[in-house]
This record gives sequence, structure tokens and C-alpha cells, in this order.
Amino acid sequence: MKITPRQLNSFLLLKLPSAWICGVRVKSIDRNSCVVTVKHRWMNQNPFKSMFWAVQGMAAELTTGALVTGYIRNSGKNISMLVANNNATFTKKATGRITFKCNDGELVKKAIEKTIETGEGQTVWMKSIGTNAEGIEVSTFNFEWTLKVKN
Repeated sequence: MKITPRQLNSFLLLKLPSAWICGVRVKSIDRNSCVVTVKHRWMNQNPFKSMFWAVQGMAAELTTGALVTGYIRNSGKNISMLVANNNATFTKKATGRITFKCNDGELVKKAIEKTIETGEGQTVWMKSIGTNAEGIEVSTFNFEWTLKVKN
């Protein structure tokens, strides 16, 4: 079963309403990458008139989590997923529309194949890079996902 941006955005509305209200939206997803955007506005700003770091984190995490979810669904197995660790770097004020992109689909695929094959839990670090409308990097988030086949 293929996951679509529309399905993911509906999921946000129903299960993660804070992300929906802040304007986080999935624009595209395929086997290798996921793109999510969020626009800086009054609702999601910090006192310094740029996007609050946690809003950026929601958008960035969604790019990675959507890929993980897609590969778990495609496997047909009951696999748990959890963020065990994360870190971020901020390089420029986030204003305007910020686009987050993760290109680590192949890493997730291999980790899921390995946990199915061995029955042992796996971890995979995934990166999501946020850029502004001019293509300038504003932040980079890394998420360590843990994956394990449930019995």
C-alpha cells in the first residue's frame, strides 16, 4: 500500500493537530524521499520573529517518520518504531516557507529488512534538511529511529 501526501495530511489533522494548526503539510513522498513544508506565521513564531524550533522539529520528524511508516506498511509485518534520539543544528533564522526534505528511504528499507531477517531491533539515523524559499539551509535535524518486529 502506497502512502500519499493526502493520507499523511489527514493523519496530521486527526492525530497530530498541533502540527496541523502550525501549518505542517506533506508535499510529496516516494520510496527515497519525503518533502514537508511549513510557513512562518504568527501561530508558530518565537519571540525573535522566526519559526519556533519545535515547529521545525515537527516538520523535520515527519519527513523521516513518513518514510519509516511507508516501509513498515510495505513489509506487511508488525514492526514498532520509536525515536530514540535526535539533534538539530540551526544556521539561519527560519522565516517564510521552510521546506524539509529527507532522502534516507534506502537506509530505512535496509534496517527494516534486517530486523525482519534477524528478529533483532535495529536503529537508523535519518537526516532532514530545512531550507528557505531561496534554497538557503536554515536547520538540519537528525533522528535515530528504533525498529523492531513485534511478536
